[in-house]
Amino acid sequence: MPESAVKLAARLRAKEISAREVMEDLIPRLEARNRDLNAYVTLCPDQARKQAEEIDNRRAKGEELSPWAGLPIGVKDVICTQGIRTTCSSRMLETFVPPYDATVVRKLKEHGFLIVGKTNMDEFAMGSSTENSAFFTTRNPADLERVPGGSSGGSAAAAAAGIPALTLGSDTGGSIRQPAAFCGCVGLKPTYGRVSRYGLIAFASSLDQIGPFAQTVEDTAMLLGVLAGQDPMDATSIPGPVPDYLAGLHGDIRGTRIGIPGEYFAEGLDPEVRAEIEKGIKTLEGLGCEVVEVNLPHTEYGIAAYYFTCTAEASSNLARYDGVVFGHRANESGDIVEMAAKTRAEGFGAEVKRRIMLGTYVLSSGFYDAYYLKAQRVRTLIKRDFEKAFGKCDLIVTPTTPTTAFKAGEKTSDPLEMYLSDVYTTTINLAGVAGLSVPCGKDSKGLPVGMQIISPVLGEENLLQVAHQFQLAHAC
Repeated sequence: MPESAVKLAARLRAKEISAREVMEDLIPRLEARNRDLNAYVTLCPDQARKQAEEIDNRRAKGEELSPWAGLPIGVKDVICTQGIRTTCSSRMLETFVPPYDATVVRKLKEHGFLIVGKTNMDEFAMGSSTENSAFFTTRNPADLERVPGGSSGGSAAAAAAGIPALTLGSDTGGSIRQPAAFCGCVGLKPTYGRVSRYGLIAFASSLDQIGPFAQTVEDTAMLLGVLAGQDPMDATSIPGPVPDYLAGLHGDIRGTRIGIPGEYFAEGLDPEVRAEIEKGIKTLEGLGCEVVEVNLPHTEYGIAAYYFTCTAEASSNLARYDGVVFGHRANESGDIVEMAAKTRAEGFGAEVKRRIMLGTYVLSSGFYDAYYLKAQRVRTLIKRDFEKAFGKCDLIVTPTTPTTAFKAGEKTSDPLEMYLSDVYTTTINLAGVAGLSVPCGKDSKGLPVGMQIISPVLGEENLLQVAHQFQLAHAC
C-alpha cells in the first residue's frame, strides 16, 4: 500500500520534508503522467508552488497550521475555484472563471491544501466514461485503452496514478464510486447533505454530492473530516457535529452485520467481478463481521427512476445557460430567442442535449404524472427498501460495477448500455445514503474490481472503519 497522505502530512509537520519539496517532486511527475492520461483540464503549478512556499514560511515562523497544510489535491472541474477556470468540461463554460470559491474549496484552502489543477470529466457531469468531455477523453491508468469511468474520471485517474493521491469529485448516480472501481482507488459518496454543495455547478440538485478520492481509506476519512459539516450557504446541508472519522478507523468491527442483497448478484454481473466480491465478503467474515441476507426489491426500477429524476432536474438547472449573463454566447445571432437557441446548440454536447430533451419531455404537460411523478414514488419505495434492510444489518456490501473498465469507444454508440454501467450505484443517490468503493481485486486482464459498501444516513464513521480494516486485510 502506498504512503498515505496522512503519513506525508506527519512528515511535513515534523519538517522532514517541505511543502515546496513535495510540489517539486509532484509537478514533473504530474505533467509527464498527464500527457498519457489527460486527467486534467487546467493545471496551476505556479500557484501551487507559491502556496507551498507560503506554508513553509508560516511553518518556519512557528505559526499554528492545520495538520494537513502542504498536501496537494486535484479538484473536479465542476467545483468553483476563484480565479481558476471552471469549465464543467463544456464549451459552454470554456472561458468561465468563477468570482468565488465553493465551500469545499474554501475549506481546503483554510486547511492549507495545495490545489494543483482541475480534473477532466463528462460534460456537466453527464456520463459514465469521461468520453463526453468537450475537450478530450481521459485514459485509465490501469490500461490506457480503457475508460476511467465517469463522470469524475479525471479525478479517479489522477488519484489512482498518484498525481496527486487526493482529489475531489462529485457523485449524482455513481460518478465517484464507478470511476474509483474502474481505476482501482477509493471513492466515497457521502450522505446527501453531509458535504456542502455551495459552488458545485448543478446537474441534478436532489442527487448531487461532493466527495473524496484517495488511494487509502485512511486518507478518505481524513479528507471527509475536512469537507463535512453544515453550511449556511447550502440549505440542504445537515446540521450537527462532524465525527472524527480518522480517529474512528481503528475500532472493533467484530459483530458488524453485513447485508448482502441478492438483487445485486443477479444476471448481468460479470462472473470474475462476482468472484472477487465474494472473496471480499469472505475477508470481512474473517475480520469478525456477520453476513446476513437482505432484500432491496425495487432495485430493478432504480435506473429508470434515476434517469427520469436527473434529466428533469438537469433540464431545469441548465436553462440558465442562454448566452445572456455568462458562458458561451453565439456570434451573429438575431433576436434573443435565436441567440439563446444558437448558444445552446453550439455550447452543449450531444449527451447534455439528450438529457435536457429527455428531462423537458418527462416534465411536460401530459407526461409529468406518467414519468416524473411516478419516478418520485419509486424513489420513495427505494428509500424505504434501504431503511428496512438497515433494520437487519449495519452495512450493505455489493459490487460497485457489473463489469471492469470497458474500452474507449465501446459503448458510445449505445447510450442505454452506457447508462447501465451505473446499475449498482444510482439507488444510493436516490435514497440519500452513503456509499464507498474500495479496491477488492483484479480480473484476469489485470483490471481493478471495486467493492461497494453502503451505510445508512450519516453512517460514514462505521462505513470507513469497516472499509479501512478491509483494505488492510485484503491483498489485491
